[in-house]
Amino acid sequence: MKYAFIRQHRHLWPICVQCRVLEVSVAGYHEHLRRRGQPPRRHLSDEALLVHIRAVYAETRGAYGWPRIWRELKQRGVRVGKQRVQQLMQQHGIRARGKRRFRVTTTQSRPGLAVAENLLDRQFTVTAPNHVWAGDITYIDTNEGWLYLAVVLDLFNRQVIGWALAEDLRQELVIDAFQMAWFRRGLRRQTGLLFHSDRGSQYAAEAFQKVLRQ
Repeated sequence: MKYAFIRQHRHLWPICVQCRVLEVSVAGYHEHLRRRGQPPRRHLSDEALLVHIRAVYAETRGAYGWPRIWRELKQRGVRVGKQRVQQLMQQHGIRARGKRRFRVTTTQSRPGLAVAENLLDRQFTVTAPNHVWAGDITYIDTNEGWLYLAVVLDLFNRQVIGWALAEDLRQELVIDAFQMAWFRRGLRRQTGLLFHSDRGSQYAAEAFQKVLRQ
């Protein structure tokens, strides 16, 4: 009964969508048609093919252009030529959404801020935990947009011991990451602990320097 419904409405809704809703497999549907001696595939009208294309496009959130949509349709049992998919998508203005340009700056040097001497001097081999920590800022692309990530590493074993996320390069980003590391390690007043970072304004700012002194 389900397979008959799918066949009856194949020009209205994509077969893959109907199979998912009715909880049957696409392969099972085509096997059913084969056993009944019915051709599993017929030439799709442009309207029916467009429904399939838009279904894939919506499921991938517009990330696929015509080559990947054509391959996805092929995997789903929709037999159609590359050129036809390309032309139909062009006619209806369906194209992959380009990634938003994003100029990344994680180091913001600012004149007038005190710059500490490079005490580490590339001596990255550390013999014990909580002797040298290193901080840095990077960025990651998420479904909600770009985010900045501040991390603190213990150079003894390169373990991430503190981190923080923010939508911009606010000073609190590096402070939150450092304080997480401090409390996770359960440290009190520790003498001899060296914190190493670049010369970005977030690390050179008075707010972060105050945290270090405390």
